[in-house]
Amino acid sequence: MILSKRPDIERFLKEPTPGVRAAVIYGRDRGVVRDRADQLAKKITPNLDDPFDVALLTDGDLDGEGGKLEGELSAISMMGGRRLVRLRLGEKASADKAAAEAVVPHADGKFNPDAFFLIEAGALGRDSALRKAAEKVAGCAVIPCYEDEPGDIARLVRETLNADKVSLNSEALDLFVSRMPKERGVARQEIERLALYLKPGSGFVATAADLADFLGVEADASLFDAASDAFGAKLAAAQSGLRRAAAEGESGPAAVRAISMHLAKLRRVNTLAKNGVPLQDAAKAAGVFWKQEREFLRQARAWTLENLDAIQPEVLEADRLCKQAGSPDYLISERLALMIAGRARRLGL
Repeated sequence: MILSKRPDIERFLKEPTPGVRAAVIYGRDRGVVRDRADQLAKKITPNLDDPFDVALLTDGDLDGEGGKLEGELSAISMMGGRRLVRLRLGEKASADKAAAEAVVPHADGKFNPDAFFLIEAGALGRDSALRKAAEKVAGCAVIPCYEDEPGDIARLVRETLNADKVSLNSEALDLFVSRMPKERGVARQEIERLALYLKPGSGFVATAADLADFLGVEADASLFDAASDAFGAKLAAAQSGLRRAAAEGESGPAAVRAISMHLAKLRRVNTLAKNGVPLQDAAKAAGVFWKQEREFLRQARAWTLENLDAIQPEVLEADRLCKQAGSPDYLISERLALMIAGRARRLGL
């Protein structure tokens, strides 16, 4: 049973379908996978730290003692509650195969039929044995997780802040979301930090002006500004932004990531425009903050998909080099930014 539409996923996570004994939640963004797995796990057993009702396994457990997974799936809860067996997979093909061999018989009720088998995985390709097996069995829910869109991040911001009885007005929300990384785990940390800044329980509704100090001290803010300046042919400003971010404690890999995210946003806008979406509407769909829209559209008109494809390999190479031990990561990121600014200038920006 494949659940790919948001309403179907949310309905299942709130009330798992009777007769479904297993779920495979997978995706490139481990933060989204973890969030959804946690939500489902709490519906199976209220206390996730209870060793009698919950077994947490990883790849290493599958490589070690033979039959450990089957043993956990066959075990009966000592306290009478519903048992949860939670398996977190890495990248090992052997673990993928072992999970595939266990999920089908468990979903068919051949182990402990009252136990729930919850599998969390990264980006499973079409050649994944686990994905192939899980998608074919009726007693297993398969939930693919995709990278958060701006709307997903905005929803997460509202829900998290609301739990702490603080909130943002629409302009402040747009501003904050535009600064957020798309990786769910990192985004959640930033939202929780914002909640503390706004004083939990205060009922405060923050405006964009109220966020000025909070965002102003963010190293990420300098990085995103530098990335935008690089693609806008503003060499001096890009270099200054990177140096400011470095002084604020940000690293070379983070700088390259900010550049990569800006490139991805330009690519998405141009792809939408190529498919007939008006450029301004495409920018809104990509989560471009309205105060940055004019400059972003100026860049989008100059950076065609072909131009972006031409620099993509250099961005990937810079990312690889930055992550090598002992590499001059700051200099690598600065050189990349200056290269992009130079290309942008040749495009007429």
